[in-house]
Formats: sequence, structure tokens, C-alpha cells
Amino acid sequence: MSFQVWFLPIMLLSVAVLMAFPLSRYLAWIMDGKYRPHPILARFENRLNTGAQTWKQYLSSMLIFSTVLFIFSFFVLALQPWLPLNPASKTLLAPSTIFNSAASFMTNTDLQHYVGEQHLSNFSQIFFCIANMFLSAAMGMAALTAIIRALRGDPSLGNFFLDIWRVVVYLFLPVAFIFALIFMQQGSPMTFKSAYQVTTLEQGQQTIVVGPVAALESIKLLGSNGGGFYATNSAHPFENPTGLSNFFNTIASMIFPMAIVLMYGRLLGQERHSRVIFITMFALMVVSLIWSVYFDTLKPNPGLTKHPTKTFAIPAPHLPTGKKIISVPTVAGLPVDQHLGNLEGKELRFGTSAAAVTAVITDDATCGATNAELDSFNPLATLASFLGLWLSCIFGGKGAGMINLVLFVIIGIFFAGLMVGRTPEYLGKKISGREIKLAIIGLLVHPIMILFPIGLFVATPWGMHAISNPAAHGFSQILYQFSSASANNGSAYDGLNVTYGFYNNPNPAPEAVYWDISTGLSMIFSRYLPIIAMVAVAAFLGEKKSCPFGLGTLRVDTVTFGFMLLGTILIVGTLLFFPVAVLGPVAEHLAPMPFTR
Repeated sequence: MSFQVWFLPIMLLSVAVLMAFPLSRYLAWIMDGKYRPHPILARFENRLNTGAQTWKQYLSSMLIFSTVLFIFSFFVLALQPWLPLNPASKTLLAPSTIFNSAASFMTNTDLQHYVGEQHLSNFSQIFFCIANMFLSAAMGMAALTAIIRALRGDPSLGNFFLDIWRVVVYLFLPVAFIFALIFMQQGSPMTFKSAYQVTTLEQGQQTIVVGPVAALESIKLLGSNGGGFYATNSAHPFENPTGLSNFFNTIASMIFPMAIVLMYGRLLGQERHSRVIFITMFALMVVSLIWSVYFDTLKPNPGLTKHPTKTFAIPAPHLPTGKKIISVPTVAGLPVDQHLGNLEGKELRFGTSAAAVTAVITDDATCGATNAELDSFNPLATLASFLGLWLSCIFGGKGAGMINLVLFVIIGIFFAGLMVGRTPEYLGKKISGREIKLAIIGLLVHPIMILFPIGLFVATPWGMHAISNPAAHGFSQILYQFSSASANNGSAYDGLNVTYGFYNNPNPAPEAVYWDISTGLSMIFSRYLPIIAMVAVAAFLGEKKSCPFGLGTLRVDTVTFGFMLLGTILIVGTLLFFPVAVLGPVAEHLAPMPFTR
């Protein structure tokens, strides 16, 4: 069993790394504009290229483009009952759900407060879901490219619309086409038909929903989007039919985030620097994978095992002894063979460790595609997934992960400068108070957009009426929802009652509107504020003159820098969330009752 458990993560990591290096060359070649487009494509590029842009013009173009995309998405969903490719006559979603969904897909999050096969027509799946999956992912990569140009001192940051074109046409479309063919060959549907009526073995009638699943599946993963055609996402046999398709599913979510890190160094002319960053991220991912597999795949479900009587002493000042003894009765075990670990909520078509491995990789890549029930993982195993969401830089999404990582780099170099009494420098440019303030703002947006709404929802009926489990696990449900939204990930603990459904739904989730609005705002602020802050930091650094390297300069291509970066990520990033980690997964693991769900 041991070989089978570790074979999948070893193969995934090995193949992804081997693919990342040549792909990074291609990414740098495209984003640096060194290619020669076909004359027909060149005509489109010339029309899109409105000229060189300053950092303010570039950001303005990005925000205007995002606003137009949001409005377009809103109207596609709002007009769904009257648009084509809707033979099932699916009606209007609740307005708050439309807002949440438009914000979600615009920000490359794809958090779904709806059921795909139940609430969306094929027209909405194509022109809302798939269109946003291409364009929102491209925005993150375009922003990173602009940051790179600013850091290397280019006279302009390029042109936003041309960068979007390059990412979509020369990167996403060809690679997505290849992966869609693979998924089709493995059994994913690819049709404009909406459903089939079939007769079951019991002679009953069943409706099987189909559509352009393979096309959505490929860009869902390649773009770190994660929103599934079906509610069960990559656990559905149409989205992920076989063990081989699961392998390609996971690989697709890894290759671009890994290649982008190496592209960063190639475009900056600092390849050794990017390799140090790559190794640091890779080490974090490996440790997270080992942790998740060990505490979930190699451990039984505590709710099914026998536990003896437990006795606890709690403070009680009114008693003579000052303590009150509480006894938890013996918990009987169930006659379930658990030698394969915790199998609750897992798809065994993919192997015993596939759920734990995919959960970590997709959360590290901020891709919400899941092939198992996250709500069923052993409590400590979920810490690895939470870590990926909280740090949001273990490779991360398309460009956004690297942007978050550069913020950590700036902060880490600043701390190192304080310790040696020298003005901090990055890539030969001195970091001043203005850059540090912007970096701190960009870094703190993420925890604020998680911790503040968690406190609000835990203290009000908005959260307590939505959870489906008591105590620490219910807290973890709320914690994961806002962590996923702020990290632009989109996965969730199922069981949280946040779905309103169609506008004419007579029994919507009572607190759904509050969840729609709060997570929608969290996704928007967490997506754009760090990008704006980092583009400004890069622009201000790029304007400065380069300083010669001296004895006190912290080189960014050494092992020392790698450990400094790792320490900064773990100390600054992890400690911000330590209290909620203790209140959620850790408390559930240490709870008197072994199974509180």
C-alpha cells in the first residue's frame, strides 16, 4: 500500500517540473513579444494595441476591462431564461447569486453558490463560465508581466489589451484544446445538447445532463479557475471519468503556476533568483502533500473507530476543589475495515491518495477543482489545504500567486535590512518607506478579508444558521468559505447552507443573501487590491537608479535568501492565521468527541 500511496504525488510532481521548464521558455517568448504572429492574427493585435501604457494607465485598463466583464456576466445570467441553448427552460437566478457569481468568475475564483447542472443553461456555461475562465485567468498573468517590465526598468508597462490577447490566444487556447481532446478521449461529454432521457435498469426515467464539459474542464484547470460544470466538480464521472483523466486534471492545474515562476526569472534576466523561489515553493508543496497524505490517507476516520472513556477537568471556582470533572462515555467503533485510511467522501476510481494529493495541489495553485468531499477529510489533514489558501503563494494562480510571493519577498528583504542596519534592496533598487507601505497593504488585504467576516458571521445568525455541523467543525466550514473566497480559490466545505437558487425558489437558504454579498466583496477586494499595490511598488522601484552590489547586499539567488524567504512566509503568513487554525481543525482533532460532524 505504501508504494501505491506515494506513487501518484511523486509522478505528478516529477512530470509537472519536467513540463514547467520548457513551458517557461515559451511563456517568456510570448509575453516578451518575440514571436512573429500570422498576418491575420497580427491585424487583430494591431487593433488591440492602443499604445504603450504607464502603470496607472495599465491598471485603469485592467479595472475598466474587469468592470465590463462583470456587467456582461451579470446580464448573461440575468437574461438566461430568454437566451438560446436552454431547452430545459431554466429560469432566473436570485439577484444576490448573480452578483456573487459574476464577481466570482471575474476574479478567477469560481466560488459557486449555485448547482451547475441544475441552475445554468449551456449558454450560460459557455458565455459566462468558459469565457470568464479564459479572461479572468489572463488578467492575472498580464498583471504579473506588467510588474516584471516595471521591475526591469522598461519605459512602459506594455499594453494591457495586447497582453490579454497574447495569454488567451497563444497560451490558453492551444494548451486547453490539447487537454480537452484528452478529456474527450477519456469520456467527458462535448456537445451542445443539454440532456438525455434514459431508462434505468429499474425501468424508471432518468435525466442525464450533458454539455460542453470537456471544453470547460480544460480551462477550468489550466486557468486555476476550479468552477465545475457539475456540483460535484472533478469527482463527477463526466468531468473526471478515469484515473488517467484525474492525472491530467491535476497536472493541468500545476503546469502554468510552476512555469510562471521560472518565466519571472527569464524575463527579469534573473534565472537563478527564480529557481530559488521555485525550490522554496516546491518545498512547501512537498511538505503539505506529505502532511495531507499522512493524516488522511494513512489514518483512519476517527468517527468510525472505538474510543475509551475520556475524563477532563475544567476550571470551576465555585467548587471546593476548583475543578469540575467531566467524563465522556466510551465511543463504540463500527465494523469497518480502515486499513486504507479515511475513505469517507473519496472517489476510489482515482486511488486512495488521490483526494489528499489533489486537495493540496489545487489549493496551492488556488484552483478550486476538487475530486473528493473536503468536508470529510480528517481535521489535521485539512490544515495542509488551509495553508495553501492562507499563504496564497505556493505557486498560486495565474500570475496572482507570483504577485503575492513578490510581496513576501519585499517584506522579507525589508526585515533583513533592518537586522543588518542597511537600506534594503531588491534587484539593485533601494526599497523605501513608500514601497514598504504599499507592500504591507497588499499583504494585509488577504487576512483582513478572511478574519473580519469570519468574526462577524460566527457572532451572528448569518453564520450560525448556515453551518450544518456543531462546534469546531462548523467553525471550519465558515473559515474555509472565506479563506477560499479571499484566496480566489473557490473550493468549499460542502454542507454550508449558502445556496439561494432560482429567484422563484420558495425555500431558499435563509442566510444566502448575506453570504452572496460578503464573499462577493471579499473576492473583489482580495483580487484587485494586492495587484494594484504590487504594480505600484514595481513602478516606483523601476524608476530608481540601480545600485552596485556590495558586501552588505542580500543576494536573491542564494540558499540564504531561500531560507529567509521561507521564514518570512511561515512567520508572517502563517502566524496571522494561527488562532483560527486552533479554533477550527486543531480543536476538532483534540475535541472530547472524536466525531463531531
